[in-house]
Amino acid sequence: MSEWKIICKVEDIPMLGARRVRRARGHEVAVFRCEENKVFALLDRCPHKGGPLSQGIVYGETVACPLHNWQIGLSDGCAKAPDEGCAQRFEVLVANGEVSLNINELNSLALE
Repeated sequence: MSEWKIICKVEDIPMLGARRVRRARGHEVAVFRCEENKVFALLDRCPHKGGPLSQGIVYGETVACPLHNWQIGLSDGCAKAPDEGCAQRFEVLVANGEVSLNINELNSLALE
């Protein structure tokens, strides 16, 4: 059974933007909000050169890396062709207007 950590309220994430979540170990996690109020979470590092995805431009269900404009899918973390690679994706739960992340994933994924 998954344990969840409440991160913020949906409205605390800028529309077409992101909020960063610090972890005890590993890089921060970027929590994104698209125009339809869907919420996604990815490691805050582009698979190309490690650019901060949280500073990218969100459009549709994609974020453009601010360093080299790689297009990263928010639902799967994967770069759009012709680019290749994926940012680590984190499970998100939205309930009663609150955004939660899976504690086990926060403590175990992408810690390098």
